[in-house]
Amino acid sequence: MAERIVVGMSGGVDSSVAAALLVEQGYDVVGVTMRVWPWAEPSDATRRFGSCCGTEAADDARQVARRLGIPYYLLNMEAEFERAVVARFADEYRRGRTPVPCVACNSDLKFGSLLARAQAWDAVAVATGHYARVARDAASGRHVLLRARDAEKDQTDFLWPLTQAQLAASRFPVGELTKAEVRAHARQLGLVTADKPESQEICFVPDDDYRGFLRRRDAAIFRPGPIVDREGKVLGRHAGVAAYTIGQRRGLGLAAGHALYVVGVDGERDTLVVGAAEELERDRLVAHPVNFIACDPPAAPIRVEAKIRHQHRPASAAVRALDGGAAEVVFDQPQRAITPGQSVVFYQGECVVGGGVIER
Repeated sequence: MAERIVVGMSGGVDSSVAAALLVEQGYDVVGVTMRVWPWAEPSDATRRFGSCCGTEAADDARQVARRLGIPYYLLNMEAEFERAVVARFADEYRRGRTPVPCVACNSDLKFGSLLARAQAWDAVAVATGHYARVARDAASGRHVLLRARDAEKDQTDFLWPLTQAQLAASRFPVGELTKAEVRAHARQLGLVTADKPESQEICFVPDDDYRGFLRRRDAAIFRPGPIVDREGKVLGRHAGVAAYTIGQRRGLGLAAGHALYVVGVDGERDTLVVGAAEELERDRLVAHPVNFIACDPPAAPIRVEAKIRHQHRPASAAVRALDGGAAEVVFDQPQRAITPGQSVVFYQGECVVGGGVIER
């Protein structure tokens, strides 16, 4: 009897081809879309969830499942998504941090709640369309997370929180392919998603306008406060720290005669700190919580390439574990705009050593 694998189908080409590849490999495949939007969507299009969470995406996923001849289900996970992703997203901005909601969605929903449901259906794993790979290290016995073959599409920096148990039950079928190969395979199979444009926005934030989303959700998040320099001199006022992030230059409304950037965000005091470009450079950070995948938390520094945001080129650094599930990263060269709330991910070659949330 073939092993059963549940595929999280977002309505995009990557998860469509992930399902197709598993069917071709002889697995008993079940397609699932996590419904994280309300049943009754607002009539105002600007308030609807984004393209990869909407009803159109579910329709596309259903058509792909029908084409592949696999069962398909739409799961109501609205309450879980609200609790694990949306509420956390808003709270992070309230604290003056810049979150990465996809990280929580992957660890808590796709490989959390969905995996638990899949196992209750006698499935051995959950598969997604992420560009990543999982392998078993023979020497340590650990499951390791590896970069995708397509370096430009690699998404391992969104998967660093996965535990050993989650990695053991994770499948990333497109991780061995390039994006061009994925689209070509979808065309060959006649899948409706073959040439569907990629969605770059946060799925639940319409038009990538996170400020508008937060204002509609809770206008009290945007509390006015002072804009100060490093010495504490008040230079102006802002309309709410949630509208700013480290490194931001535009929208400050200051006439200083020279370029100023956000170099600090204090959510407790509703204060923005601004300074010159060179004040954005930092050579170290502390992350918490941290998950080490490829090894035990290292008490002594180990050499890694550390990535501090999705578009950041990994930089040479040393990382060591601290008490309380934290870690310190010291870079060989200062890095620009290290931002609390973002992920820092540690690499050794193609292997993800671990990662964490930047605390300071």
